[in-house]
Amino acid sequence: MDLLLIFIGAAVVNNFVLSYFLGICPFIGVSGRFSSAVSMGMATTFVLVMTAMATWLLQAYLLGPLHLDYLQTVAFILVVAALVQFVEMVIKKTSPPLYRALGIFLPLITTNCAVLGLALFIQLREYGFIQSVVFGAGAGAGFTIALCLMAGIREELELADVPPSLRGAGITLLVAGTMALAFMGFAGMI
Repeated sequence: MDLLLIFIGAAVVNNFVLSYFLGICPFIGVSGRFSSAVSMGMATTFVLVMTAMATWLLQAYLLGPLHLDYLQTVAFILVVAALVQFVEMVIKKTSPPLYRALGIFLPLITTNCAVLGLALFIQLREYGFIQSVVFGAGAGAGFTIALCLMAGIREELELADVPPSLRGAGITLLVAGTMALAFMGFAGMI
């Protein structure tokens, strides 16, 4: 039950994008098309889960025992960068059209503050290994949900009669704010 609460909490109640406002750049940048949003969400979820595992192991078996906690941020950034490079190489080899569709946003997962935030939240909340993996999967699922919802809404907005002054970034930010308010309604559930 504890693992389910961690997953739901990370995915819905404390959604990284809509509650903590982490990962806004890819949220706004890649959410123009649903197919790109799904692919970016899956790639980010993979990176989040791998980051959760790698940073927990790094903290538990290297930084903690050697009292090198002050190197957490630097070490976590290096782990994230290596994982993203791995994901980028795999996507480039397996799906060149997807690689081109994601464009600059794929390497930007490295600087996605949601990934670093996950690693730091795991240490702050003192999760065990399994809890960290579930937290990473929940955060990835929440990121994907938010990205796909935004992409679906933005695709529908292309057909809507939006006032000229709100087209583009204006309506996108209004929708993002409304989604964040809607997700705040889940806060009382857990």
